Amino acid sequence: MKKLLLLSLLFAFTGSAFAQLPSFDLGLKAGMNVAKLKLKDKADTFSEENRLGYQFGVWARLGGAGLYVQPELYVAGKGGKYNIDNEGINEDVKVSLTTLDLPILLGTKVGLGPVNARVMAGPVVSFKLSDDVKLKDKISNAYTDIRDIKNYKSNAVGIQLGAGVDISKLAIDLRYEVGVSNINKTDKYDQKQNLWHISLGYKLL
Repeated sequence: MKKLLLLSLLFAFTGSAFAQLPSFDLGLKAGMNVAKLKLKDKADTFSEENRLGYQFGVWARLGGAGLYVQPELYVAGKGGKYNIDNEGINEDVKVSLTTLDLPILLGTKVGLGPVNARVMAGPVVSFKLSDDVKLKDKISNAYTDIRDIKNYKSNAVGIQLGAGVDISKLAIDLRYEVGVSNINKTDKYDQKQNLWHISLGYKLL
């Protein structure tokens, strides 16, 4: 009886130890986003509108005992759109940004077998690859300082939080990203990139 009890305890301890060993996943991801450039203290002139964007890249996940760290590296198309309706002018200003994004997320997961549910949050740093601002001449002439709206910094910081589901080798994520830093170089405009994004990932390892 004592041997059976000791053997049971040994199996329980061994199973618990293996359950807490770190796991490693590596995969690809692609998805779309709905982006908005929040513009502070300009509501009387600018109305903010959403733009559709994209993302594609790689991700890794290292964890154990239900906790994990997930760094990612992906190219993202984002930006926003402003409508100016003031003093007889009704025009759109379209902002397209391409960035290389590096989020580092801390998360937890629960599940059984090949199916897991996850929640995660963490910082993201975006490095600007290119920008394109469509600004008509009559807007520039009417608002002399509006040219500074397209004077963007080379990097920005944000926070991501969201949830996801793993089904075998597939990973589906839905996240919200809120901009923390002003992406404009000047003090005339306070612009922060906010977006929702959904992605589909595939585990290679």
